[in-house]
Amino acid sequence: RLLCECELYSPSNYVYDTEMKEIMEIFNHQTSERFREYDERVQNKRKQCKEQCEKDIQKIILKDKIEKQLAQQFSPLQTNIDTNDIPTCVCKKSLADKTEKFCHNCGKTMGAIAPSWGFVSGIGYAAWTNYVAAKILEAGIKRGIEEGLSQIMKFTITLFPGAKTPSIAVTQILSSGHFTNNVSFFDMVNYINNYMYNTLESEGYSQFCGAISSMASKKSITTFNRTYAIYSEAVTKAVTGAENGVIADLAPSTSSITTTIIASIVSIVVIVLVMVIIYLILHYRRKKKMKKKLQ
Repeated sequence: RLLCECELYSPSNYVYDTEMKEIMEIFNHQTSERFREYDERVQNKRKQCKEQCEKDIQKIILKDKIEKQLAQQFSPLQTNIDTNDIPTCVCKKSLADKTEKFCHNCGKTMGAIAPSWGFVSGIGYAAWTNYVAAKILEAGIKRGIEEGLSQIMKFTITLFPGAKTPSIAVTQILSSGHFTNNVSFFDMVNYINNYMYNTLESEGYSQFCGAISSMASKKSITTFNRTYAIYSEAVTKAVTGAENGVIADLAPSTSSITTTIIASIVSIVVIVLVMVIIYLILHYRRKKKMKKKLQ
């Protein structure tokens, strides 16, 4: 009864209450603002979905159209295709293209052959040089041993006229291995004194062995060469003469080999240079033609 009398729920209490009125206005404003934002978001989503759907529909339509066209075009084709039915390319190449390809192949071939040829030529020339040096040394040693034996016999006859001299083979001394680099009269005397003295003396060549002992007593090579200068010089001249003779005999062959190698190298270099020049010219012309086509 008291509450009814106070009219707490009467509309007039809210309408004329300024605070409640303000609160209601704020609430209505915020609510309307939120509804407006929600409506905008819904519109944007609908618009995006509509655009995406239109794109998908266009793709599907285009795909169906392409499939129909392909089906119409390839339907009359035969499935049993043989390898002989495949057409071959009969494109004609220009002379510049053919020449450029030829230069490429030649360049690769020459790039592989030229170093190999130089390597083989170098090996051959080195082998020939070693052969010539060995022949010169062999001829000099052989002639020096012959002359050394002759001078020893001459000295023995001079020292003991009518003395019995042995017959010593040159091959016997060569095969001993003591004369591989050089030979001299001093070396010959010492070799016979050290390695053949006892054998020769037992065979009855005592006077010859005495002459050898007399010469071998000079232990110093300087003293020996001064004492027996004539015999030493004769052996030295014989060695030098034999070496010069071999050099003179082999010089034309060496000169011809050297000339051949030089001519081969020069010809290879000239061929390579000509090919490089041709390749550069053709490459420039082709590049120029491509630029014109692009323009």
